Amino acid sequence: MKFFLASLLLAALALAQTDNAPPSQSIPVDQENVRKARAVLDQTIQALGGSAYLNIQDITQQGRTYSFYHGRPNSLGILFWRFYRFPDRDRIELTKQRDVIYVYQGDKGYEITFKGPHPQDPKDLAEYLRRRHFSLDWVLRKWLLEPGVALFYEGQTVAEEKPVEQVTVMNAHNEGVTLYIGTDDHLPVKKTYSWRDVTDKERNIEGEVYDNYREVQGVMTPHTITRFYNGDMSNQRFLTEVSYNQGISDSQFEPTTPPGQKKP
Repeated sequence: MKFFLASLLLAALALAQTDNAPPSQSIPVDQENVRKARAVLDQTIQALGGSAYLNIQDITQQGRTYSFYHGRPNSLGILFWRFYRFPDRDRIELTKQRDVIYVYQGDKGYEITFKGPHPQDPKDLAEYLRRRHFSLDWVLRKWLLEPGVALFYEGQTVAEEKPVEQVTVMNAHNEGVTLYIGTDDHLPVKKTYSWRDVTDKERNIEGEVYDNYREVQGVMTPHTITRFYNGDMSNQRFLTEVSYNQGISDSQFEPTTPPGQKKP
């Protein structure tokens, strides 16, 4: 009995010493994890151009886009011109004649053809708004400034045959984006996120892969962007021209703009 009481006393003393340990001797694991995640994201923003990247007001792009169905190409590629103003103004002109146009203002989308402008199909609009909401630009320039954002460092791994560091950014609405950052150049290699379909309740995974980086006006810019849907390639874009902060006119984002008439 004496031995049993002595053991209890020693256990109680050990527990008390643990509870009273100075904070410097027990750094919370969560805080260290957040610190690592933040450090990786800070390096990424600097690698992308630092203040030049953060101060992008508008983007002008030209290139060719290819669509895929179940990972197989279903088009020969379409020329496109894009005029984007951060955070939610977008204009995309398709075909050599630039006679099919999509314009986005906030949460509204319009299609402009030879028949004139009309609201975009709700399903197509929802897909666009979802991609914009989870875009790399929004995550790094918008999400990180919002209250309630949580960061998770998930260690080193391999993505697209490159060594990367994996970081997940979670916003206050419990929506997460996982970024795969190159360990050598600190540039984004890949991005993934998931969402649940309101119709069939199935969870879907979308992602983008960034390649062929080139410096444009002090901003490291991927000129090849490949999009994936549940593991299958769904779209690929090759940029031939990119420029920043050209002062795109408000008229470019009006659904009444005639096709191919007003250009920045």
